[in-house]
Amino acid sequence: MRILVGLGNPGPEYAGTRHNAGFRAVDHLAGRFGVGIRRLEGKALTGRGTFGGGEFLLAKPQTFMNLSGSSVEALLRIHGAFPGDLLVLCDDLDLPLGQLRLRRTGGAGTHKGLRSILETLGTPDFPRLRIGIGPQEGDSADFVLQPFPPGDLVALDALLPRMAEGVERFLAEGPEAAMLLLNPRPTSSV
Repeated sequence: MRILVGLGNPGPEYAGTRHNAGFRAVDHLAGRFGVGIRRLEGKALTGRGTFGGGEFLLAKPQTFMNLSGSSVEALLRIHGAFPGDLLVLCDDLDLPLGQLRLRRTGGAGTHKGLRSILETLGTPDFPRLRIGIGPQEGDSADFVLQPFPPGDLVALDALLPRMAEGVERFLAEGPEAAMLLLNPRPTSSV
């Protein structure tokens, strides 16, 4: 089973913030796959679905961002899954708004949710799909906890169908195929 975890902060006061781009992505996937995210397990709201002959779990941790690792670890334990079975969807203030980047492994950078997962699992070897929310303006903590301006929210929502296509490819064909679809390609300087 694949476990697709969108990172964010619980509660209505954080619903429209940049840091909750991962929650927004999981909500979009839930709508696309017809999955209700209502069950509380592993410190997360979850819902199950199938795609391409395989089962997946959508999850929105109900811990705060900097404690995401405890929820992810609990979900892996409950479902007998491994870090390689994850796909973590999260915001990235270093990526321009509207850009996606999928990696099979890597560091956390300045993202406290990813840092918590890395520290709790003891490995950087899990796929993560970063959703661009940048460029950053001012203090990073203040920036990520601000609501999206209306124009930025429209741009983010326009990106979500492409993100979902990448997740479908990830589920059906694996990370490399999804990376070919989602990751920006270098421009030629011919």
